Amino acid sequence: MLLLGLLISGSLYTAFSPAQADSQPSETEKVAQGKELFLASCSFCHGKNGEGVPTVRPGYQLGPSLVGVGAAAVDFQVGTGRMPLVQQGQQAERKPPVFNDEEISALAAYVASLGPGPAIPNAADYSIDDLSDEQRQEAISRGGQIFLTNCTACHNFQGAGGAMPRGGYAPTLRGVEPKYVWEAMITGPQQMPNFSNGNLSPDQKRDVIAYLGSLEDTPEYAGFSLGGLGPVSEGLFAWVIGIGGLVGAAVWIASHTTRSKKSKVNA
Repeated sequence: MLLLGLLISGSLYTAFSPAQADSQPSETEKVAQGKELFLASCSFCHGKNGEGVPTVRPGYQLGPSLVGVGAAAVDFQVGTGRMPLVQQGQQAERKPPVFNDEEISALAAYVASLGPGPAIPNAADYSIDDLSDEQRQEAISRGGQIFLTNCTACHNFQGAGGAMPRGGYAPTLRGVEPKYVWEAMITGPQQMPNFSNGNLSPDQKRDVIAYLGSLEDTPEYAGFSLGGLGPVSEGLFAWVIGIGGLVGAAVWIASHTTRSKKSKVNA
């Protein structure tokens, strides 16, 4: 009877007890976790409160202020491995991320608490999966025009990237996740200008991402892409390889003719 009573009471408690609390950390807990990570990994350059650390040289900082940069900037810089920096340089290069997704989310939550700024986008902001085939083609066409007008001077018309002044460069956009392209446009990392919603609407940003996605599926009809760098690389290839090969062939033919052999024998 005792065992039966315990079994019944346990079953009733399980059935009618309040639901367990969600195991996901609250926003306050995420901010606290992010602050611990920030103090351990980021405060040396950006200050204990994200205020930035000035250098001896006036107007320059070891790490800029993060007040107001928003969660999107942290998600981009840390998610692509650009931060934390290995060493100071002209430009932070992409590398495998140091933190996992949970830690990146906590860091973004902490930096977002320092001041209002752009939020991390949702997949619905940049996805074109809900569009029809005709609407997708229209979005790609519009995005191509926007990209050619605003981005090709640095990133090349195929998104292959290019050199920039003072030792910097515009990175390639081929194979970059759509979320990071959106965050780069809204935050303007390093030498890139930022395109707020007043400059480019969310729909226009989505169209640009759709255009870049279409480049991944476009075949190279000419054979060698030559990096997609345009007429400069193509002309250099034609002169060095094409004309150079013809000149080499002409020299070889001239040195192996019957007349050239006779002259060598007589000599």
